[in-house]
Amino acid sequence: MKEHTLKKEEMFLSKYATKSKDTEGRLREETPCPMRTDFQRDRDRIIHCKAFRRLKNKTQVFFSPEGDHYRTRLTHTLNVSQVARGIARTLNLNEDLTEAIALGHDLGHTPFGHSGERILNKLNPNGFKHNEQSGRVVDVLENDGRGLNLTREVVDGIINHKINSKPKTLEGKAVSLADRIAYINHDIDDAIDGGFITLSDLPKDAVELLGETSSRRINSMLSSIFRKSYGRNTVEMEKEYADATMELRTFLFENVYGDDTFRNEEARADRMISALYEYYQQNKDKLPEFYIGRLECDNLDTVLCDYISGMSDMYAVKTFSEIFIPKNWKL
Repeated sequence: MKEHTLKKEEMFLSKYATKSKDTEGRLREETPCPMRTDFQRDRDRIIHCKAFRRLKNKTQVFFSPEGDHYRTRLTHTLNVSQVARGIARTLNLNEDLTEAIALGHDLGHTPFGHSGERILNKLNPNGFKHNEQSGRVVDVLENDGRGLNLTREVVDGIINHKINSKPKTLEGKAVSLADRIAYINHDIDDAIDGGFITLSDLPKDAVELLGETSSRRINSMLSSIFRKSYGRNTVEMEKEYADATMELRTFLFENVYGDDTFRNEEARADRMISALYEYYQQNKDKLPEFYIGRLECDNLDTVLCDYISGMSDMYAVKTFSEIFIPKNWKL
């Protein structure tokens, strides 16, 4: 089965695609799987890891949403995977590598979305970036401190998925672009459903070019990527479509992410995360055993970011309540 997959890659993938046989390998040598390619193996390891499961209770846009239909960090990740695989399929890139990167790209994301990231970046003297933390999750923290030992191509794509980064592979570039496409369109949907904006508020020129619904816009963006990138050593949209996409992104930052509702919730998250950070700075012996053990290898600020960024929204609130909220006294 594995040999069949490798032959298919040689026959059908673009000359610019990353073939499984050409992987740079892992940090630690392993006996190859007889059934799966290395990139398929990486995808499976990510899906089964604890950090991936915690994404279901981490914020995408709305803090701890009670409605069943709002996106979470997990559903966002699945959306990115679907869009990224669509790009890879149309450009004849390696879908297995693309999927592995997409599924792992946000493993290091904080509770309370980008608000949590900004708060930890402020608290840690060395700063904090969720993409770098995702790399740390797969290289160091998962599997009881042994990491997932993923291929270098997957780790590179995970670390370099942000908008201004430069992944080494076209598959990594596909995920970076898919991340942008997914969160722009689906955050618009959630903001409309949440009553923060209406369809008529969106930039008219961008909507006229890309479409009125998220599905039409995504289709327009993917079609533009195909026209611009097929048979070339690149993954990008045509300029007109890229500009319209960025216009929607700017609109979100100005009219949704910057809304007073989100600012107020971020202020509350700031107080909570800051209190947890300070408490564990002064009481490091109260950290879970695994993180106390990490202090032998890393400084306290790094370990605090490891612990707090790994929390789900609900676990962060629960931990804060247990430490700082008085409990009813009973005989």
